[in-house]
Amino acid sequence: MSFTVAIDGPAAAGKGTISKAVATHFGFAHLDTGLLYRAVGRRTLEGVDALEAAQALTAEELEQGDLRTAEIAQAASKVAVLPEVRAALVDFQRAFSRRAGGAVLDGRDIGTVICPDAEVKLFVTASAEVRAERRFLELSAKGADVTREQVLADVRERDARDAERSTAPMKPAEDAVQLDTTDLSIEAALAKAVEVINVKLPATR
Repeated sequence: MSFTVAIDGPAAAGKGTISKAVATHFGFAHLDTGLLYRAVGRRTLEGVDALEAAQALTAEELEQGDLRTAEIAQAASKVAVLPEVRAALVDFQRAFSRRAGGAVLDGRDIGTVICPDAEVKLFVTASAEVRAERRFLELSAKGADVTREQVLADVRERDARDAERSTAPMKPAEDAVQLDTTDLSIEAALAKAVEVINVKLPATR
């Protein structure tokens, strides 16, 4: 059985945490597609051409421990606006999405571009201020020297770049269920996501 859950939304809205928890709950495979762009962005910081990095991307590169830094996040956002880079990564994502046993993919354009026929589509969001605070606490816990003002500015910059890019802009799919986590705990958000998925999940599973 193939069953695809597409989870989109802006940075630090909670989609990654929700996606992992959903995958664990249902026994589905999980792919954080943002890691693909982070891995490509990391290579560009080393001087590699973005398209060349995307075409040569391996699953092992997604295991690199430093892909969550603020510098790589910005590099990822910059390469993600390049149509040729996005095209190079489409097949990787679509193949993952239809694997037997079910799959959860989270990113910015899963429900609109990568998996428009996904059985379930969620768009996870939250206010920019709440998302910036979450990211600030995450980065501070890792020892990053950042301020709340810097992180909020970065969040707003990424939002604008992701929403305004010409290729696959970040937006909810028309049939996506929107999940605002501004005032929700992770447990409450997960419960809502599981409820939506259970409605669509085949009874024969």
